[in-house]
Amino acid sequence: MAIDPWRPTWGTVRDAARAIRRKEVIAIPTDTVYGLAGDPFQAEAVERIFRIKRRPGDEPILLLIASLEQLRTLVTDEPGALRAIAARFWPGPLTLILPASERVPIAITRGTGKVAVRWPAAPFAQALIREVGGAVTGTSANISGRPAAATAEEVARQLGNSVYSIVDGGRARTRQPSTIVDLTEKPRMVRPGALPPALLAAYLR
Repeated sequence: MAIDPWRPTWGTVRDAARAIRRKEVIAIPTDTVYGLAGDPFQAEAVERIFRIKRRPGDEPILLLIASLEQLRTLVTDEPGALRAIAARFWPGPLTLILPASERVPIAITRGTGKVAVRWPAAPFAQALIREVGGAVTGTSANISGRPAAATAEEVARQLGNSVYSIVDGGRARTRQPSTIVDLTEKPRMVRPGALPPALLAAYLR
């Protein structure tokens, strides 16, 4: 299915949400690269993501949210830097690592006690999360170790028929994944990405 991720149609959002509720894994466009969206609370869907990506079993899975209310159901604590950094950069290409609540499955945290969360800016991703009724997975739609996919065609070349469907949102605005910052202790950058590090400098001191 082809869409404009910045002006999505209700039917496309509804169909994608139905697939996720059925424990399927779909590839979706975001405001960065394409991601794999599934229900993080269904172990079958999470393990399917690991198989699709050929991902090492000890690596946690990133979650996408569409509100701070959703975030609060996933974390045990809101570090001091969270409010300022979220107000400045969310929705957007920034992933924050935070202390995970008991509600977050070990299949997602991989026993780290932490959860990586992002509020994407693309309206399609936001509408999908709201329609599903909670967070969805957002790990990149590629085989682990290979370049992230910036088009639906690139997703198909890497993952083939291993995903239930690919939502074609055209070419991504960037080939860079989200920037990752860990706020569980002293704020630190874990991975540079689509959000320029210079913009984060004041929050990492």
